[in-house]
Amino acid sequence: MKLLFLTQYYPPEVGAPQNRLSDLANRLKKNGIEVTVLTAMPNYPQMKVHDGYRGRFYKKEIIDGITVHRSWIFVSNRKSIFFRLLNYFSFVKSSFIIGLIKLKRQDYIFCESPPLFLGVTAFLLSKVKRSRLIFNVSDLWPESAEQLGLVNNRLMLSISYKLEAFLYRKSYFIIGQTQGIVENISKRFLKKRVYWLPNGVDLSYFQPSDDKSWRQKNNFSENDFILLYAGIIGHAQGLEVILNAAYMLLEHHQIKFALLGNGHEKEKLLLLKKNQQLQNVFFFDTINKPEMPCILSSVNAAIVPLRKLQLFRGAVPSKIFEALAMKKPVLLGVDGEARKLFVEQGKCALYFEPENADELSKQIVRLMNDKSLEQQLGINGLQYVTEKFDRSKIAASFYNIIINNMSRKP
Repeated sequence: MKLLFLTQYYPPEVGAPQNRLSDLANRLKKNGIEVTVLTAMPNYPQMKVHDGYRGRFYKKEIIDGITVHRSWIFVSNRKSIFFRLLNYFSFVKSSFIIGLIKLKRQDYIFCESPPLFLGVTAFLLSKVKRSRLIFNVSDLWPESAEQLGLVNNRLMLSISYKLEAFLYRKSYFIIGQTQGIVENISKRFLKKRVYWLPNGVDLSYFQPSDDKSWRQKNNFSENDFILLYAGIIGHAQGLEVILNAAYMLLEHHQIKFALLGNGHEKEKLLLLKKNQQLQNVFFFDTINKPEMPCILSSVNAAIVPLRKLQLFRGAVPSKIFEALAMKKPVLLGVDGEARKLFVEQGKCALYFEPENADELSKQIVRLMNDKSLEQQLGINGLQYVTEKFDRSKIAASFYNIIINNMSRKP
């Protein structure tokens, strides 16, 4: 069986979709599937094409035994929707050209969305290559862009909603990354097969450890109570809540906040730190994946926030899984599905209302003052992700889905 991953994001970039897709691709390859990847020149999240890839329209390479075809993409640090769309559509065009010329017939084309527009390439290639289209929805778009205020043009939204519906209808089947996404699509497209394929964690890679070298390297003391946010520093995350909580906790000198990552909102947060004179907040640039276990070993807990929007009641941020696998409690500022999974069912996270800095600060103090609670949440978290979100089990589930669908009619 031949399967193509069509995605704008793939290693050596770092990030949630990059890690998730490369892990799934490698596990499917080990199960005997001939996996190929069609992706963009690496540039994310710095929005700068990496050395060795600049100035090229096409590059072929082998990563972990998988053939990866890369095509040109327009990259800009400018934040307007115009330049973001140029970024998306440049890859839509170049990936179709490379796919048309370089790729052989595929049994399945697995298209990662967002960006939604990449579905155009996926649909056209599925026709040319006589492939079944799997549309993988990790974020409901354009719903999310509209609710976040990122796209306000009514014509553009109308076209995007029509494209979304067209791609769902033309897909052989659809994969939703959260139960909320699956429920949303299933209600709107009653005849489509929609499967839940959650994110998860590689338990062979993220293992609990006593390594505190990152803490020592960055001059944190043994008694510091470190709260970590690691991920994209963007609008959706609402990271002001962390800095506002830090301001409320300035008198607790042992409490420290580490924000690790890059994104469009970082300059704004750095200015907020300066204006509030937050000596307890520390910013770090994006790191490579091999460094992450050491960092998680060095902190006391992870903070996972999102803005207070109805849209995010169905969101399950991927950074949760890695923290839990390292036996670290999560301070969860996400309501809905994530709260149900990790606070109510897994009992491995403490909830605070999204964007509510007062609630976050109280939960931090509660956790800091109760070591037995910190330890028990960590134990529960490791047990929960081992049972429910082990990537080896998730990949096996997806393998069964594609095998079982091979004989079915579209």
